[in-house]
Amino acid sequence: MLISEAYRAEQRRLHETTEYGVASLQFAPIVSNLIDSLEVDTVLDYGAGRGNLLQGMKTRPPRRTVEIELYDPAVPAISMPPEPAELVTCIDVLEHIEPELLTNVLDDLQRLARAFVFLTVHTGPAKKVLSDGRNAHLTQQPASWWLPALLTRWELLEAKKIGPGFVFIGQSRQQEGTP
Repeated sequence: MLISEAYRAEQRRLHETTEYGVASLQFAPIVSNLIDSLEVDTVLDYGAGRGNLLQGMKTRPPRRTVEIELYDPAVPAISMPPEPAELVTCIDVLEHIEPELLTNVLDDLQRLARAFVFLTVHTGPAKKVLSDGRNAHLTQQPASWWLPALLTRWELLEAKKIGPGFVFIGQSRQQEGTP
């Protein structure tokens, strides 16, 4: 299980009633550059929300033709289980995952990423709160807490602190030796 039904409903409410999931816009140029430099043909935006990453990439599209699939379990139109892709992006999502299901989601990301992952994680509190009063960032931990879980699944290509969080670019272990 990747998300409980109660939390899916809460996330659906947030997507429908607030400006939720806008962080991906700032990463669109980076993802476009990654698509070109890693020479991938398929991308999965995991936790895509309203598809802001795809919208942001329209202002700086990759030079190569790429198939981009959107997935978000809380958005009915894109909630079907996705197919694996060469590059999986997961931007400002992992800190929102129910803590007891985080391992399942990381395993799912590992299964779906045939070659590379681009992850961003916000390590502090969100500005938004859930209807029960909890902060929307259910897991607020430093990068040093997250990195061991990521490094057991992917070979580190790059990790960088950005504002109150970090970026992680990893390579699937079966793809080691690929640029």
